[in-house]
Amino acid sequence: MVDKNIYIVQGEIITVVSAIKRNSRWNTHTPLDEEQDPLLHSFSHLKETLNNIKELSDVEPNVFLRPFLEVVRSEDTTGPITGLALTSVNKFLSYGLIDANHEAAAEAIENMADAVTHARFVGTDPASDEVVLMKILQVLRTLLLTPVGAHLTNESVCEIMQSCFRICFEVRLSELLRKSAEHTLVDMVQLLFSRLPQFKEEAKSFVGANMKKLKMRAGGMSESSKWKKQKRSPRPPHHMVRSASGGLEQAPPATLSNNNLTGGVLFIEQVSLSVPDSMASSMSSPTDSGLDTCSKATSREDLTDLDQSSSVATTPGTATSPSTEPGCLDAQSEGRQVHRAQSASVESIPEVLEDRDSVTEQSDSASIHDMDYVNPRGVRFTPQQTQRDGEDGAALIPYGLPCLRELFRFLISLTNPHDRHNTDAMMHMGLQLLTVALEAAHIAPYQSLLGLVKDELCRHLFQLLNVDRMNLCTASIRACFLLFESMRGHLKFQLEMYLKKLMDIITSENMKMPYEMKEMALEALVQLWRIPSFVTELYINHDCDFYCSNLFEDLTKLLSKNAFPVSGQLYTTHLLSLEALLTVIDSTEAHCQAKVLNSTAQQDQSAETVLAGGEGSTNDRVDTTTEAGRQVNRANGQNVPEADSVPLPPTSGHLMAEKMILGRQDQEETEPSAEKKESTKPQRFSSCLPDSQELLDIRNKKKLLNSGTEQFNQKPKKGIQFLQEKGLLSSPMDNNEVAQWLRENPRLDKKQIGEFISDRKHMELLDSFVNTFTFQGLRIDEALRLYLEAFRLPGEAPVIHRLLETFTDTWHKVNGSPFMTNDAGFALAYAVIMLNTDQHNNNVRKQNIPMTVEQFKKNLKGVNGNTDFDQDMLEDIYNAIKNDEIVMPDEQSGLVKENYVWSVLLHRGATSEGVFLHVPAGSYDHDLFTMTWGPTIAALSYVFDKSLDDAIVQKAIAGFRKCAMISAHYGFSDVFDNLIISLCKFTTLSSESAENLPTVFGSNGKAQVAAKTVFHLAHRHGDILREGWKNIMDSMLQLFRAELLPKAMVEVEDFVEPNGKISLQREETPSNRGESAVLSFVNWLTLSGAEQSGLRGPSTENQEAKQAAMLCIKQCDPEKLITESKFLQLESLQELMKALISVTPDEETYDEEDAAFCLEMLLRIVMENRDRVSCVWQTVRDHLCHLCVQATESCFLVERAVVGLIRLAIRLLRREDISSQVLLSLRLLLMMKSHVLARVSREVAYGLHELLKTNAANIHCADDWFTLFSLIECIGAGIKPPASFQVTSTSPDIDTGAQSDSELSSHHHSEVSLDRGYTSDSEVYTEHGKSRMPRSVTDVDVASSGWLVVGKDDLDINKVPVSGSKPLLNPLVNQYSLTLGQDMGFHDTKSLIKCVESLSFIVRDAAHVTPENFELCVKAIRVFVEASLNGGYRTHEKKKNHKYDSQKSRVRRKPREKEGASRRAKASSQRPSRSHSDDEEDEGVPASYHTVSLQLLDLMHTLHTRAASIYSSWAQEQRHLEVAGKKIEADSQTLWTSCWCPLLQGIAWLCCDARRQVRMQALTYLQRALLVHDLQTLDAVEWESCFNKVLFPLLTKLLDNISPADVGGMEETRMRACTLLSKVFLQHLSPLLSLPTFAALWLTILDFMDKYMHAGSSDLLLEAIPESLKNMLLVMDTAGIFHSVDSRTGYSDLWEITWERINCFLPNLREELFKQTVIPQPDPAPSPPVELAQPAAPSPPASPPPAQAPSPVPAAPTEPKTSSRPASPQDPPPPSANGTDRSSPVPPSTPPMRTPVKMSPQISTPLSHSHMSQSPLILQPLASHLQVGGVPPMALPIILNPALIEASSPVPLLPAPRPTDLSDTPEVK
Repeated sequence: MVDKNIYIVQGEIITVVSAIKRNSRWNTHTPLDEEQDPLLHSFSHLKETLNNIKELSDVEPNVFLRPFLEVVRSEDTTGPITGLALTSVNKFLSYGLIDANHEAAAEAIENMADAVTHARFVGTDPASDEVVLMKILQVLRTLLLTPVGAHLTNESVCEIMQSCFRICFEVRLSELLRKSAEHTLVDMVQLLFSRLPQFKEEAKSFVGANMKKLKMRAGGMSESSKWKKQKRSPRPPHHMVRSASGGLEQAPPATLSNNNLTGGVLFIEQVSLSVPDSMASSMSSPTDSGLDTCSKATSREDLTDLDQSSSVATTPGTATSPSTEPGCLDAQSEGRQVHRAQSASVESIPEVLEDRDSVTEQSDSASIHDMDYVNPRGVRFTPQQTQRDGEDGAALIPYGLPCLRELFRFLISLTNPHDRHNTDAMMHMGLQLLTVALEAAHIAPYQSLLGLVKDELCRHLFQLLNVDRMNLCTASIRACFLLFESMRGHLKFQLEMYLKKLMDIITSENMKMPYEMKEMALEALVQLWRIPSFVTELYINHDCDFYCSNLFEDLTKLLSKNAFPVSGQLYTTHLLSLEALLTVIDSTEAHCQAKVLNSTAQQDQSAETVLAGGEGSTNDRVDTTTEAGRQVNRANGQNVPEADSVPLPPTSGHLMAEKMILGRQDQEETEPSAEKKESTKPQRFSSCLPDSQELLDIRNKKKLLNSGTEQFNQKPKKGIQFLQEKGLLSSPMDNNEVAQWLRENPRLDKKQIGEFISDRKHMELLDSFVNTFTFQGLRIDEALRLYLEAFRLPGEAPVIHRLLETFTDTWHKVNGSPFMTNDAGFALAYAVIMLNTDQHNNNVRKQNIPMTVEQFKKNLKGVNGNTDFDQDMLEDIYNAIKNDEIVMPDEQSGLVKENYVWSVLLHRGATSEGVFLHVPAGSYDHDLFTMTWGPTIAALSYVFDKSLDDAIVQKAIAGFRKCAMISAHYGFSDVFDNLIISLCKFTTLSSESAENLPTVFGSNGKAQVAAKTVFHLAHRHGDILREGWKNIMDSMLQLFRAELLPKAMVEVEDFVEPNGKISLQREETPSNRGESAVLSFVNWLTLSGAEQSGLRGPSTENQEAKQAAMLCIKQCDPEKLITESKFLQLESLQELMKALISVTPDEETYDEEDAAFCLEMLLRIVMENRDRVSCVWQTVRDHLCHLCVQATESCFLVERAVVGLIRLAIRLLRREDISSQVLLSLRLLLMMKSHVLARVSREVAYGLHELLKTNAANIHCADDWFTLFSLIECIGAGIKPPASFQVTSTSPDIDTGAQSDSELSSHHHSEVSLDRGYTSDSEVYTEHGKSRMPRSVTDVDVASSGWLVVGKDDLDINKVPVSGSKPLLNPLVNQYSLTLGQDMGFHDTKSLIKCVESLSFIVRDAAHVTPENFELCVKAIRVFVEASLNGGYRTHEKKKNHKYDSQKSRVRRKPREKEGASRRAKASSQRPSRSHSDDEEDEGVPASYHTVSLQLLDLMHTLHTRAASIYSSWAQEQRHLEVAGKKIEADSQTLWTSCWCPLLQGIAWLCCDARRQVRMQALTYLQRALLVHDLQTLDAVEWESCFNKVLFPLLTKLLDNISPADVGGMEETRMRACTLLSKVFLQHLSPLLSLPTFAALWLTILDFMDKYMHAGSSDLLLEAIPESLKNMLLVMDTAGIFHSVDSRTGYSDLWEITWERINCFLPNLREELFKQTVIPQPDPAPSPPVELAQPAAPSPPASPPPAQAPSPVPAAPTEPKTSSRPASPQDPPPPSANGTDRSSPVPPSTPPMRTPVKMSPQISTPLSHSHMSQSPLILQPLASHLQVGGVPPMALPIILNPALIEASSPVPLLPAPRPTDLSDTPEVK
């Protein structure tokens, strides 16, 4: 089976041969000629060969290619035939007929390349010719892009590229062909650079050595044929030597030995080291050479990284002799010598493509390569064999880095805008191909390429930014982006320059600057900003570098400024600026998100890997980095991939390169030399990742350095001094340090440096300065060049002398003294400066012709210590200076200055300053954000405000959200606040009036977006909100006013409303107004027309808008702010609460409903945060205190505050830690002004009921119960709050806000000042005591006054004085009155009923009755007994004055101006009145009061009956617990004082009720209670007090005309009372007899009998009383009470007195009962009429005695002596209290006067010290003016009730524990 490939070749042979034959030229030929014709002959030969083989691979590729290539080379073939041959060659390549692994493949490929690049044919017409050229392109592309192409040598590749370039730049060719060439080039460049990682960098000394130049230097052509690139010199070149391969080369001495790489073949070095004539003065640097070698030694080293020692060739000046022609010779490796062909044949390409008159220029056209070719010297070449013979022993080396470098250099030279030969098209083409190269390869690791990038490439790209052709600028910017994306680590200062250029473009005011340019520059920035970690690196490498610009900061400012349109119109530039700013925000936000998600471990890893990357750029090309290490092993052709069995035609260069990589996986991986892991870090940093603080310090230091630099530039001394002061330079001056600073600071003025170092005073400094240079190994002119770049040489000769002298001394020393003397060096240096001036100074040149090299040498004859300098060296110096001026700083302008600036930049880049630190993205986000947030938020706000485009608005909002996220992440609350405040402005919520708000907001999409964002951010990042809460709350308020909030937010809990909810918003239903139609009409008239139409009903648009607004607010979910507040950080929560509290009644602008709304939100927030309420409690309490206590009239807000306080208490009492504080706060209610409290009493009553129901079990402390019961009493019964709670208004500056709970409960016993705005608990109690005492009572009087302290501590008081810290709980109570003597105000019926319910709830559940609250509970019940007496008569008397109408209660002090009218209209439509007047309930009042009284009776009876068991269980419990502290006693004494007595008094008081049913029920209960079994345990003293405290006061009260309407009922009541009295008396007669005061008791009973006899109008009492009396007398007589053995009659004195008294009202009783007894009558005394008699019986208390009552009353001795003698006449009778008729009873409701008095300082002892005894008070003798009948004044001891004595005694006395003499009793002052 014959190989199919053979058929393919045979087919092609036939095609070509037939075409040749068909051609007219061959028509006449005889068959014989065919043999003669070399072309046809070779084809026939090939046919033979093919016929004899089976496989094509049996023959060398060259064999079947040669005939076709000869056709291509032949000058005599026509275009079409050449075309056919090319097509055949292309087909062979496409089908892969050339086996890449064949040993002869390389040779075949080389031949092919050579033939095609030198193709010749006879031109026919331009169109057909172009077809051939097109085919040439095609073959070249296929050749390079198929696997076998890898065998091409460096030279061939250059030839191929050159052919393409020629076609590309030939203007006479058609556009299509040129473009095709361009595309072909793109593919080729793509392939070559994609293969870069497979190539290895050669040893440094060979860089660029073994490579011919691309000869298409733009500078080398005549104007008309720019496409020819070879520079040819008119003169024959000097120094031609024959190379081993038979070629000629321009020989650089001393380099050949190094180049002998393989088999003796010399690759010809073509480093042209001098500048072409044409460019000597106008061009910046040779475009022809990779090295800028005009004696710029350092820059040159910098670029190619050559070691001085590696090769002599690197020392400039030695490589070429001065006379070398400054052009490039084309010496090809095939060994053909260059000549100037003057080909005139029409049919050759030169004639087709070349200018006729270009005599001195020659293209590398095929005419040079004739078949047999004779060069001008007459040497004939037969190419094939010469080449092969010469290279027989050597393998062809596949192409590698050298051709890439040459290509790269050439492309860079194309972009030079200063080269006049480069047309725009060429520059554009160059940029395009460079872009492809940069896209395809990662160039940084290759020093030879990197050198070109750093210098020429960057330079040309930046220069192109200045041209006004947009396409070039764009292409340049694109290339720059690629450079800085991947290589910014090597281009620190280039980057700085680039960014500055962009900034100049953006800020340019130049009118010619097209707008698109600015757009492009901004685009470029945005794109750079998007590179990960670019911004961070910019910040750390430039902003944090002492001598770089603050690029990041400046750019941020610039972008921000640029985001604000001047005209107000938004253009793309503004949006681009914003986008750049947002890019920083975006990346920062992404990093924050990632940090939140990632674990820290991953973070650490990533940081390490990035740092290890050191030099490695951040680009993401996997292939370039991984393949960078795969080296090409040149010696064997291993870099050729195995040919695929199915050959693939080339697709693209990049893909082909990928394929070629695949075949090389077996290569050993060695790092390219350039990729040394540089772990270098800049010296200014302590580590590769400095922390923020370090950066901050650097930036601060940089600011100082900048100021120092500015000052130095004005006055050097001043600058140095400034830096010394700031500690940046040491003081005194350290010369080395200053010299270093002068050298490294590029911002210093060079002229000032020159003057400063040349100053005579600073000689040492000059030495130090010169020592900072490294002159070693530099020729003197090079060293001088370096030196003079560092400062501006001053003009004075002596100064120059000094500067040069120091320089030459140093140079001479470090270079091992090359001259005879130092002076010789000095003279030479001076000569160099003179030469420089002579050659380049325009003024000099005008006058003289510049000196020649001969003159220069002549001038220096004999200077070197009487000998001459080395002449070659002088020549080199001369050329160096002539070709490249030593530029003095600050001297030149234009291109020369640019060159200078650029060379300085390169120098800086070569020092350690140029080290660029790569950091992980996101390393310094914190710092960057700190710098950018201000400008960014400002720009965002502006754009958001101005833009109408939805997408842009969304972008702005996204920006806001991201800023918020970042500020939350880093805890920047100031940023977040700023953001929220900005956004709140856009919601229009705060700016619009409440009326228009729904319409405006609903129809403004942007405002809605802003609102949603505000709320979303507040929900999400509320933690870091501080100031911003105020704005959010203002917005909430506005929404509330505009009624846009969801219903749930405006409905709040209420205790009184049946459904438990009340709306904060007024319903606007006219029916509720309760105002007359006339008034509404007047209202309507006063409104303006516009508002009237508004009232008629909103339009549909408005309604739709309102719907939209409501929907939007619903989505905002404002309520979540409250419910989620429990997750806020404490600080944020406190700020939120502050914001809410700030809306309080402060100025007139305040609106009450707003305040109520804020208050409600505040309370809800507190309840949500009950877990940590203790942290915020004080704030809330102070706020509530302010609202309640300061209120002067009741209003809706006060009502809400009161309800709120109780709601809080209900919720918080369950929390142990705070419950006591919460209960203490309820005292705020007691501090309210009484009329204000009365108005809200119903709310409080209902609230307290709720509180007790839910939390009674959580209240443990007596203080707290005291608070609660005081409240219940004040609210339900209208009692005035305890005086201590009333805020005294004497001091002008009361601030109850200051009244903290702790102050409320702290005790000041010693110094009590009532001027404070607050009171302490101890004062609360001490004041209870004080308030009832007359003004100037002293301690002892207190101790002996008639006020008993009711309390369970009574028994202990004798033994233990209660310590000062325990406040005295119980207020003083007058025990001898049935009433508590409380000052009753008016009460609200419903409140009363609710409070009684609360009390009954406590009493009915035994668990709630505790030792702490028992007595308080009893007292409270008694208070309600008084309040409900007679059906709450007090309330009814004045009911009409007590209408409470909340219609007036919601105040609007000053309606806002805008809303004035409508607000007024609204005010009239306020909520329906919540009247607390009882009008609506009047019918039910008597019934409800009736129930209340019976309920209270029942409660008292229950307590009374259960008291004993309750107390004993407590006592047991306490013994069981062995609790230290107060002992609970269950004995009868305790029970009596704490419980039974007060309860009986309470029941007794209800016996005096005007309602008969209540009265009778009460009497029944009283009787039951007094005769209950438990009471049997009482002893005599207690029973006595039962008479004094319960029964006597009751009887006294019943004497009043309580119920005039019910006469009969009253009679019955009185009768039952008397009967009860006698029953009790008789039942407990035996204990009573043991009393020393029995007689007094008995007489009092008789007194009452007397009174009751005369009290009634019917006979009921007249009959009943004598019966009772008889009963008692008989029982007493039987008991032998009246009998006495001592007396003369056998009867005791009692007997006498008894009858004396009875005879007054029942004179005949004695006879009826005891007929036998006779009593001797004493002398009759004048007796006043009985009605006026003042019996020694209790009488109701009158007003307190006048304070000036003079007479002291003696205290009674304990053992009274009974004597019947009348009182001695000397005893002065006490004056009658106020002379009133004593028999007319004063209603007991008249309270004693209660003015709180300021006590004299002595009375500081707390009341608790007063001791009491159980014995009743006896006055002995009683000086009385009571004389009854004819009985003289009695000397009997009579028990008196202090409440009754008050009428006649100046001072109320307390029983003293031991006898006191008169002398002990102090006088009353």
